[in-house]
Amino acid sequence: MGDLSSAILVGFAILSVKHTIADYFLQTAYQFKNKGIYGHPGGLIHAGLQTVLTPSVFFVLPPSSLLLAGGILAGEYVVHYHLDWGKEQLIKRFNLTQGDPWFWHLFGIDQLGHMLTYVVIIAVLID
Repeated sequence: MGDLSSAILVGFAILSVKHTIADYFLQTAYQFKNKGIYGHPGGLIHAGLQTVLTPSVFFVLPPSSLLLAGGILAGEYVVHYHLDWGKEQLIKRFNLTQGDPWFWHLFGIDQLGHMLTYVVIIAVLID
């Protein structure tokens, strides 16, 4: 496996671990309960926490400029925030609970959206 292939795989692993840490270990009830209220500090803090941890990938896939790094971070913030907010809107609109299959479908779609965001981040960094 070439150096670039290894860097891509390690980069994706780093982003996956940082996502897990921010979503499952550092996310507070305040953040979780308020992500569905547009502009609420809870959701903004959560997206910010995700974004603050993202530069860890720059150790293996350094951006070509500070402008690119800033664009990646701004993009992740906006996308992460809106993926979470949109999921919460649908859960509330359809009054879904953990007992409903569509609750879990939406949860999975949300997580897939985050992982695809990381694919885009890596693609931008290697281009």
